[in-house]
Amino acid sequence: MSEVEINLTVNGRSVQSSVEPRTHLADFLREQLLLTGTHLGCEQGVCGACTVMINGRPSRSCITLAASCDAADIRTIESFDDDPLMVKLRDAFSEHHGLQCGFCTPGLLTTAYDVVRRVPDADASKIRKELSGNLCRCTGYQGAVQAVEHVIATNPPKAELQPGPHTQPRIGAASTVNTAPDTPAPTSANVSLPDEIKDGIKLERRIEIAAPADKVWDVLSDIKGIAECVPGGSITRVEGSVVEGLMTVGLGPMRANFQGAANVTFDPATQSGKLLGRGGDRLTRSNVDGEMTFQLHTTSADQSELELNILYKLKGPLAQFGRPAIVSEVADKILADTAASIAAKATGNEHASATQKPAGGLTLLWSALLGMFKGFFRR
Repeated sequence: MSEVEINLTVNGRSVQSSVEPRTHLADFLREQLLLTGTHLGCEQGVCGACTVMINGRPSRSCITLAASCDAADIRTIESFDDDPLMVKLRDAFSEHHGLQCGFCTPGLLTTAYDVVRRVPDADASKIRKELSGNLCRCTGYQGAVQAVEHVIATNPPKAELQPGPHTQPRIGAASTVNTAPDTPAPTSANVSLPDEIKDGIKLERRIEIAAPADKVWDVLSDIKGIAECVPGGSITRVEGSVVEGLMTVGLGPMRANFQGAANVTFDPATQSGKLLGRGGDRLTRSNVDGEMTFQLHTTSADQSELELNILYKLKGPLAQFGRPAIVSEVADKILADTAASIAAKATGNEHASATQKPAGGLTLLWSALLGMFKGFFRR
């Protein structure tokens, strides 16, 4: 396999190297740079032991291709030896017994560092959610949560590394690498889906919305309006029935930025419609194709029900997270939040809508299809 040249910064040092396109960042760090503080556990992006900072954001290095990190800034646990915030976190983890065998500790400390600097007012419940992407077989997590609580409560020193933007590393010469080469880059010109999606995962959902059907349809049939109700995304272009945009989704500290296009059709007479979508994340080289049909039903004068039938297929490293149990849990949460925002918007309750913190997005489908990765890919 031909190698590609990459230039990146690792722990403040400029690194130039040749890597095979299939080499993961964790293997590159451990085997070529001998930075063995990055631990390998599941090698599927699930356990979090391999978490490192990429451009100031925690990321799974076991499912990130080294070639995709061209021009990126990488920091591993070794670079935090003298960081005042990490020093305080290490002391707190020891004091509160937040570690035992130590295998998960580098990734857990990296995530904890991100939590303290990014969510300085987090309580125990929030901390537990933020650490949920890092698995530990020893401590039961209570000590780790208490350690982060302690650091937050005792005026933690300023972190040397500041949170990076919601972007992936800039892809340079390695941009030709693709673990799913049969899926073209998503654009408005190729929204049509491959036949193999018929073998994908199916979801059927009925969502209660606390607003009259006519009012809900006004929101649902307005692409820009519905976008405001979907967290994690942004619309970049609308041309006729085609919508292009970016959807950021995550599970624990992991984040993926799916850039894609969707073709949306509406039938006002039956208050129904259909959406065909395709998206890809350049950092993990994963792609998703999806189809959704939706139907709005009147259940009472001030209540309605949205019926969704979703079919999607995921390719690439993130396919490990396409398990039905994970999809169902995350899809239900995303759809529930979106429904609450739709109801608020439909009833003119702007204050209630704002509390949902909706962000621009593609449409309800993108949430259902891509929200299944709830950091996996969040910062």
